[in-house]
Amino acid sequence: MASEIRVPPLGESVVEATVGKWLKHEGDAVEAGDVLVELETDKVNIEVSAQQSGVLQRIARKEGDVVAIGEVLGTIGDEASAQAPARQQPAGGVRAPAEQQPAAQVPAGRQPTPVAPAPAEQFAQPAKAVEKRSRETEREEQPAASPLARRIAAEHNVDLAQVQASTPHGRVTKEDVLSYLEQKAAVQQPLQPPTEPPSAPPQPVGTPPSPQAEAERLERALSPVMPEAVPAGREERIRLSRRRQTIAQRLVEAQHTAAMLTTFNEIDMSAVMEIRSRYKEMFKERYDVSLGFMSFFTKAAVSALKAFPQLNAEIQGNELVLKYHYDIGIAVSTDEGLVVPVLRDADHKSFAEIEREIADMARRAREGKLTLAELQGGTFTITNGGVFGSLLSTPILNGPQAGILGMHKVEQRPVVVNNEIVIRPMMYVALSYDHRIADGREAVQFLVKVKELVEDPVALLLEG
Repeated sequence: MASEIRVPPLGESVVEATVGKWLKHEGDAVEAGDVLVELETDKVNIEVSAQQSGVLQRIARKEGDVVAIGEVLGTIGDEASAQAPARQQPAGGVRAPAEQQPAAQVPAGRQPTPVAPAPAEQFAQPAKAVEKRSRETEREEQPAASPLARRIAAEHNVDLAQVQASTPHGRVTKEDVLSYLEQKAAVQQPLQPPTEPPSAPPQPVGTPPSPQAEAERLERALSPVMPEAVPAGREERIRLSRRRQTIAQRLVEAQHTAAMLTTFNEIDMSAVMEIRSRYKEMFKERYDVSLGFMSFFTKAAVSALKAFPQLNAEIQGNELVLKYHYDIGIAVSTDEGLVVPVLRDADHKSFAEIEREIADMARRAREGKLTLAELQGGTFTITNGGVFGSLLSTPILNGPQAGILGMHKVEQRPVVVNNEIVIRPMMYVALSYDHRIADGREAVQFLVKVKELVEDPVALLLEG
């Protein structure tokens, strides 16, 4: 009996998705639980699995289509129903049902000769079983790869087993596949000598050019220069994922709807780095997680938000909503784009709990295992461009939040301390804020508060 493949519930406030990649094709045998198609939503990708075993009879929505909850994506039927039309429609044309065919005339005293079954019917089931086992073996031998990497590899007929993974855990990324394609193109493309346009026959010295030659020269000089066609392999068109489209839309909306402004300061990281150096082994042994900068800045940001609640607020209509809970979004970069999982009730968590939850959320974000609930409801955001080497930047608000704190690279710089020039590990920090909610005075004082607490971790512990 056939069953329909429908778009499942996508999560709170998410009503539509984009068909990302069909992992099965029409006519493929499927088992209950096999992943059939990936759906891309604004925040996470969702896998739709088969509810019964059978054959994928029909794909109703192709890749790139926008679908709503409950919409039919395709149909799964059992093997018997899939093979029935083929047996009922012979190659010679349409055949009437068996009960309408006239019985063959058999002479008296003779029995009709039984007809042997066609070889195709005898061996159809074993062939399908072998094909199914082959597909399962091939799927097991495929290396771990991101959905975007698999999509690009499929479009260019690339065997992922031949692609060298650059990540520590052996997961093939989009960049790995693109690098493989570039190397392959460089090896296969032979060097071609530059071609030169045929030159006109030389004119004898002292002989004036003919009127026809002079006219052709003027025509070439006055003709507009046409752009050369882009050689094959120099460009590639890739459909933007649903997440990348949403990121682009939200960032533009933040700039259009908020009066965004950024203020800067710098922090002497000497005290924090000394604490990390002194206690990192004990901290790692006791809590099974490394002591990083994020816990210090999260604690400092929460204390500053308590002192300046305008930066932990949002505008709803004609009202300003001040929030007295501190759900801090931590920006994480993944192969599919930037995501911001939320650290709930950060004011009630210890340094170890903050570090452990941030590490867990970052890992699951890169594996695509975050839920929609973990990406919603943040009140303030922290982003660390320093992990990529950024020295200074202006972060964009994560609307409708009123503030985002940007951390950057720690760099040894000369500074003046007690009228002496000394070398200290310094970090530039940036606070982007919505000027409709907070004035420059509150924003600058907020950043000064963060600076004071990070530079004096004892005071940070007392604040906590």
